[in-house]
Amino acid sequence: MNEHRAEEDVAEPAAKASGEEGLRGATPALLRLAAVSGLRTAEWAVRGWIGVGSRLAGAVSGTPPQEQRETSSDGAEAMRRRDTPPPAALRERGAELLRQSADVHFDDTDAHPAYARILDALAPDEARILRLLAVQGPQPSVDVRTAGFLRIGSELVAPGLTMIGAEAGCRHLDRVHAYLNNLYRLGLVWFSREPVTDRQRYQVLEAQPEIAEAMDQPKRTRTVRRSIHLTPFGEDFCDVCLPLGSTDPAASPGADEHGPETETASDEQGVEPGSVIRT
Repeated sequence: MNEHRAEEDVAEPAAKASGEEGLRGATPALLRLAAVSGLRTAEWAVRGWIGVGSRLAGAVSGTPPQEQRETSSDGAEAMRRRDTPPPAALRERGAELLRQSADVHFDDTDAHPAYARILDALAPDEARILRLLAVQGPQPSVDVRTAGFLRIGSELVAPGLTMIGAEAGCRHLDRVHAYLNNLYRLGLVWFSREPVTDRQRYQVLEAQPEIAEAMDQPKRTRTVRRSIHLTPFGEDFCDVCLPLGSTDPAASPGADEHGPETETASDEQGVEPGSVIRT
């Protein structure tokens, strides 16, 4: 009897402790449930007030509730379809283009209709990059990779290192990666796996400290030579839209915006000459 009572005396504090532990463990879940419930209640309240306000506005204007709902639905549908012409209209426009292409008397010497929209989508530094490519041709770039056995299992360390931002005189060198992505998106440039013709240009590029830092890896590394080109569409865009033959010093590749006396980035400008930018 005494032994049974002793066991009960031991089990009761243990059960209390276990219950308290379970309550403490469930507290975060209860708090989350209370927070979610509060948010949903607030959302329902806001929706209710909006609905009441809409009905009151309709009552003041004399619009029936059914017509109010139809008007709201029609407005949402109109917003979704605002920028999407119907298929019949698109087909009619396509037929008109085909008719114009077959008309020998049609004057199609105007600039491409997309050029105006492309100009709106370009940053000033991107125009400098395009002008550099149009005037000086393809620009070198390199990838730094680990040198695997027989080039098997090689890993990319640093892709697309290039001096195109500094050569073009870009104001924001840290944005060159984004600039090149946007130019590629617009169909103006493409990234070739082939090197440029003048291989000595890679010697200057590969001597840059950024590339030396990228190659300073525990594993042996190597460079893979690439290049950046204008597409045929980009070449025509530059010929039509950019002043490639301008005598203005500010319109020549590498010229600084602050005056004609400085043509490239220098130590006096606070920019390291020939800075390499990742693309």
